[in-house]
Amino acid sequence: MKVIAAYLLAILGGNEAPSAHHLTSILASVGAEADNEKIELLLNEVKGKSVVELIASGREKLASVPSGGGAVAVAAAPAASGGAAPAAEAKEEKKVEEKEESDDDMGFSLFD
Repeated sequence: MKVIAAYLLAILGGNEAPSAHHLTSILASVGAEADNEKIELLLNEVKGKSVVELIASGREKLASVPSGGGAVAVAAAPAASGGAAPAAEAKEEKKVEEKEESDDDMGFSLFD
């Protein structure tokens, strides 16, 4: 990830085709170690491609990845039933009330 971040920083800085040296110097500037194998792999994979195209193709791939949508459907199901949800909310509100702490145990008060 840090190699990709360094590549994107170089692109944002105006360098349309950053080299391994550029990425190494960016990583060194923040104290991160540069892995030359990963840098060369990244540069070979993105050679001749536009960053905009790479990001667009990545978004298409991520759109098909499930991201935990099942939990939202389960949480929404009781709310759709109608009568049970308000009663549960009322019970939660009663439990949320906190007991006030007393300064008596400490032997002094901060405001005396």
